[in-house]
Amino acid sequence: PPHAAVNEAVELAKQRGHRGISGMVNGVLRSLLRSDDKLALPAGLPADERIALAHSHPLWLVRRWLAAYGEQQTEAMCIANNEPPHASIRVNPLRQSRQDALTLLREEGCEAEPSPLSGQGIVVSRGGNLADTIGFRNGWWTVQDESSMLVAEAADPSSGMQVLDCCAAPGGKTTHLAERMGDAGVVWANDLHPHKRQLIEAQAERLGLQSIRTTTGDAAELAEHLPAASLDLILLDAPCSGLGVIRRKPEIKWHKSEDDIAAVTDIQARLLAAVAPLLRPGGRLVYSTCTVEPSENDAQIERFLQAHSEFELDAAWPPELLARLREGGVVGDDFDGRLQLLPQHFGTDGFYIARLRKRA
Repeated sequence: PPHAAVNEAVELAKQRGHRGISGMVNGVLRSLLRSDDKLALPAGLPADERIALAHSHPLWLVRRWLAAYGEQQTEAMCIANNEPPHASIRVNPLRQSRQDALTLLREEGCEAEPSPLSGQGIVVSRGGNLADTIGFRNGWWTVQDESSMLVAEAADPSSGMQVLDCCAAPGGKTTHLAERMGDAGVVWANDLHPHKRQLIEAQAERLGLQSIRTTTGDAAELAEHLPAASLDLILLDAPCSGLGVIRRKPEIKWHKSEDDIAAVTDIQARLLAAVAPLLRPGGRLVYSTCTVEPSENDAQIERFLQAHSEFELDAAWPPELLARLREGGVVGDDFDGRLQLLPQHFGTDGFYIARLRKRA
């Protein structure tokens, strides 16, 4: 709300400057509020400047999106990034059905509806802190964005598989994989940071999952610890610019730069090349990011496929998932195994998923 924005700006001015500055900031902003009906962007601005100013996004980022998505999609994305995010949970099917979870949430006064995007998801409004509920503590559900839920659905693991989640913390996708496997098989959950290993283990314990094995280290060095061609499924939820989660972390758009994007694409390419030999012939490799940046997504996959002729795109996603995506208008008859969700599509995070198959 305007009064809150003014108050925060004044407090920041006190911290960064002095009381004289804070008084000026207060006066200028309150003057703007009184003249709100008279404020307008100058006519005739080019699309990049108009969108950047109207929706408070950096000009360099708007220009990249215009080149990739065009004016209509770029402006819709900027508008969506400024909307409050909604809350969603993923039901643990080993402990509760989605319908039972819906009933429980509604009895507790929450507004809860089945997710139109995820088969295990529930969208919750006016639900308070969903991680401070009996359902969360009892392992009946996990707090997770709907777009993230699609990763394990697209991976479609089977009971008894040997699965690797390369960059697993805090464990949302790891536990989802284990749930979909019926907790039968092994999910190797690796993360670079030792302290995050505890987060994954805590998630697994809360959800009652026994199939998860945690490891710590650089995902680029996993070949030193796991045998070649030993895995049925590999998930690389890669480090990325995070430009799909601006709605939840609005500071990202001001902290990131084009140099950051270039640096992270090199890391992604290194990780893809490092884990590829661990997959058995006929196995699946799923690559995902929480960004809308094409150089980290489609361009990254194209680069990988050109260097690894033993891999191909795999469009054989579960039919029920494809049906939901088609109904939402985000995939068509030309679907080849790659999905780019934008924030305006379902009101979720911007997310990318590509499923590849290693030729037998």
